[in-house]
Amino acid sequence: MKARKIPLRQCLGCMEGKPKKELIRIVRTPEGDIKIDKTGKAAGRGAYICDDVECLNKVQKKKALNRAFQQDVGEEIYIKLHEELRHDG
Repeated sequence: MKARKIPLRQCLGCMEGKPKKELIRIVRTPEGDIKIDKTGKAAGRGAYICDDVECLNKVQKKKALNRAFQQDVGEEIYIKLHEELRHDG
């Protein structure tokens, strides 16, 4: 039996390549909304971060989501992401 290839994605905070299942996907929907994609299959542009508040803080400081989504990501979105990370973790 052939071994399955594990998809790797890079965390925007720590820049480490990790298996997709270990990371949280943040998606910009075609309508322009930015939210956490729990299924990993939502339509739109995806960016990945570790399930860690430290990585989210780094992403916020570096404005990495602005570059990943090629649009300005407002402070309220980061606040919402922090709350969702706290509830999940």
